[in-house]
Amino acid sequence: MIHTTHTLRVRYAETDPMKYVYYGHYATYLEVARVELFRTLGIPYDDIEKQGIWLPVSEFSIKYLKPARYDQNLEIHTFIKKIPGVRIEFEYEIYNDSKEKITEAKTTLFFLDSQKNKVVKCPDFLMNLILKNWQD
Repeated sequence: MIHTTHTLRVRYAETDPMKYVYYGHYATYLEVARVELFRTLGIPYDDIEKQGIWLPVSEFSIKYLKPARYDQNLEIHTFIKKIPGVRIEFEYEIYNDSKEKITEAKTTLFFLDSQKNKVVKCPDFLMNLILKNWQD
């Protein structure tokens, strides 16, 4: 398993009139956490794309347990719990300032050869980083 944590502060522009985070912003929060996970593995997301691999999202699910609010620091825990094949699955838990879990989510992305526009297996350069950082 791979696990990383990323912290971000909720900005006013991301909230609705109740000062709750507007639901559409959670997808962005998860993307930020995913990109930071790759950086933690040793590869910036841009370098994955420069090597000809795109990672489109094919599935997204989310469960809101409590609202995130303006100016809270959120901790986003991101997990890879399965070795990827042609797909890579991420699981997320978001916690508020009080360390209460407020959101659970999952995304599935697939590896796409950007030149051929074909689905491919996880490329070796990325698989090697995943395996190097894998913890039981």
